[in-house]
Amino acid sequence: MKLTRYSRDPVLKTVPEHPWEHAAVFNAGAVYDNGKYHMIYRATDIGGHEKYGDYINNLGYAWSDNILEWQRLPEPVLRNDVPQELRGPEDPRIVKLDGRFYMTYTGFGGRFPGDYRICLAISEDFKTWDRQGVLLDEENKNSAFFPQKFGNEYLLLHRRGVDIWIASTEDFKTFTKHTSIMAPIPGGWQSRKVGIAGPPVLHPEGWLLIYHAVDEIFQYRLGAVLLDRDNPRKVLARYSHPLIESEEEWERQGPVPNVIFSCATMEKDDRYDIIYAGADSLIGAAYILKSDVVFEKEFWLV
Repeated sequence: MKLTRYSRDPVLKTVPEHPWEHAAVFNAGAVYDNGKYHMIYRATDIGGHEKYGDYINNLGYAWSDNILEWQRLPEPVLRNDVPQELRGPEDPRIVKLDGRFYMTYTGFGGRFPGDYRICLAISEDFKTWDRQGVLLDEENKNSAFFPQKFGNEYLLLHRRGVDIWIASTEDFKTFTKHTSIMAPIPGGWQSRKVGIAGPPVLHPEGWLLIYHAVDEIFQYRLGAVLLDRDNPRKVLARYSHPLIESEEEWERQGPVPNVIFSCATMEKDDRYDIIYAGADSLIGAAYILKSDVVFEKEFWLV
């Protein structure tokens, strides 16, 4: 079971004429809605990693009919203009809930060690976002809501430490029932830490969640896990092999080498589409047919 690249080349590159996105574009949230792909992507001015200095992040908006060719706005849709985001908003993930688009992202303040928080913004058109502020006042990132309600609750995926967690909320303000659902597995490609990729998508067998995993030499790959449809805190199966890893030159060489990182999984027709970043520098696209997502026990961990 593997992801197939739509192209060996990136589908979104930097724009030298735009200071806010001339160094790197990466880690994009995306949804397929009303016949178009909509992407909110992270962009930076001097590189995508701390060793490049005090870079600033902003979020841009791009849209496409075919996932390969994109148009974009010339200015960011979310800037580093509030205290929790002095160094910028990062790593957006988007779901459609109640007819609106809910975007969780990391607000990177940079004022002290661990100054990053899960934040929320809501939009109806991808261009104008209403910030809701900090959701969890703790060191935390890699978050997304499930795209449906469970009884009276909404469920939020997030990462504490090196594990993937789920929390519950009824009002998007108070979060309870925090539960760790996935941890690293020693000795292999997911030994150091795990975190979600894009929001979960429905599969006939449950919720399909693509996640990123990091090994002991800090190489990032994507994996897959199946969660129970009615109780997503229950892991039904975990694929034992990565779905994709760095192969192309632009995925292996960049500000952070050998990184495949995704914030977007989308269901469309007979497949799941994934937007991903390579080496914290450029954006690519891949897919897997629904018929290829199989749950043969010999290939899955429970």
